[in-house]
Amino acid sequence: MEPIPSIRVENLTRQYGAITAIQNINFTVNPGEVVGFLGPNGAGKSTTMRILSGIMSATSGSAWVSGICVAQNPHEVKRKIGYMPENNPLPDDMRVVEYLRFRARLKEVPGNKLRESVQEVMEICDLARTARRKIIGTLSKGFRQRVGIADALLGNPEVIIMDEPTIGLDPHQIQGIRTLIDNLRGKLTVVLSSHILPEIERSCDRVIIINRGRVVASGTSESLREEFLPGNRFDVEIKGSEPDLLVALKEHGITSEIIHRQELGDNTHRLSLRTEGDETKNLGAQLIAALSQSPKFTLHSLAPRVPNLEEIFLAATKRSWEETIENKPKAAAKA
Repeated sequence: MEPIPSIRVENLTRQYGAITAIQNINFTVNPGEVVGFLGPNGAGKSTTMRILSGIMSATSGSAWVSGICVAQNPHEVKRKIGYMPENNPLPDDMRVVEYLRFRARLKEVPGNKLRESVQEVMEICDLARTARRKIIGTLSKGFRQRVGIADALLGNPEVIIMDEPTIGLDPHQIQGIRTLIDNLRGKLTVVLSSHILPEIERSCDRVIIINRGRVVASGTSESLREEFLPGNRFDVEIKGSEPDLLVALKEHGITSEIIHRQELGDNTHRLSLRTEGDETKNLGAQLIAALSQSPKFTLHSLAPRVPNLEEIFLAATKRSWEETIENKPKAAAKA
């Protein structure tokens, strides 16, 4: 028997009057996964997170958390989820330990386990020794985020949802939050809603990309590279003619195209190439051999390049925009 997904969403739609925030979105998150929920500002990320958390109702469609229907049992779902919103509303005049004990009572943590539960989440979030007695209003942004995550962990939830957990943090603070998320991997299901793509790529097992209220891509970074950015990519620096470079490669049986160029002066160019070829046949060595033999230009450097999540994200959202434009005349014709 397959395990019940931690999150299952089917045809979820939310409208605000004439505005559709999300439309017919579908995805699942399995137990123990760390999943990134990506999209530009206004794409529908926070709306989806609020619906999953039972804070907001959907216009149509269904969502389940640990097999529990959110619409039918929102209070039970809230016991299964720890939610940290984007603008973490913390009281400035309370000490960290006082606030977390207060939140533990609200989450109905039994009295005989309250102190132990608060101590445990402070240890996990590295608050016990550094910020236990500090007043929240005096804390840095990074420590405030840690307090918010500790709050989300109270009550032994099965799913943790963090909306923009690293926004506004400096590199050291981001590293601390990343380590914290790594420590939760496999123990809890974690969903990170963000538009800070490098952090998602480092932290998440899988990503779901949403654009204009629709899921436009879902998978690992590797599978999405194959889907949206196929082929092999190399950064090349040459002195000479770009057309001569393409001809030289073609003469050696390598089909390629220039996808980005930078002029460096003195007839020198830095180029990004997309090539078709079998990586198992040492394509890089074939390129060096082809380019080194041509008398029409000089090869200065060549290095393989793996597209990052930002490039995948741009390609996925661009395709969704193009599909929307293509479908508009058809929809009008049907009407």
